[in-house]
Amino acid sequence: MAKTSGNPFLEFDPSKLIGDLKVPGVDIETIIASQRKNIEAVTAANQLAYEGFQAIVRRQAEVLRNVTEDVNRAVGELTAAGTPEEKAAKQADLVKAAFEKSLANIRELSEMIAKSNTEAAEILTKRVSDSLDEVKAAIAKTKG
Repeated sequence: MAKTSGNPFLEFDPSKLIGDLKVPGVDIETIIASQRKNIEAVTAANQLAYEGFQAIVRRQAEVLRNVTEDVNRAVGELTAAGTPEEKAAKQADLVKAAFEKSLANIRELSEMIAKSNTEAAEILTKRVSDSLDEVKAAIAKTKG
């Protein structure tokens, strides 16, 4: 007698259940292949999303490192000798440059996020379309 774990979910074999189904006009192998493709598409989309997330995190770390360097450089420039007017003008220039750089970084990160999301969505959209075509073909096959 086979040893069981006591957990019915661990002992469940979906392929046996599907193999036991004998519905006239329904090609179980086609359904299994379609579901396998669905899983592969979701896996590929998840992989792309994860890689996109990693790229964004790496870029954010670079941005933070650059900001830290820029702040240190700015503090050095502001503490250098000069008249109060020169220091005020220098401070305004530094603030403007930092603001413009921040906007560019935000735009870049937003574009990276959008690209990653679009690529993942395209994989899923194509799979849904292909899956619907497969269903349509299977129905046409049973009619013919």
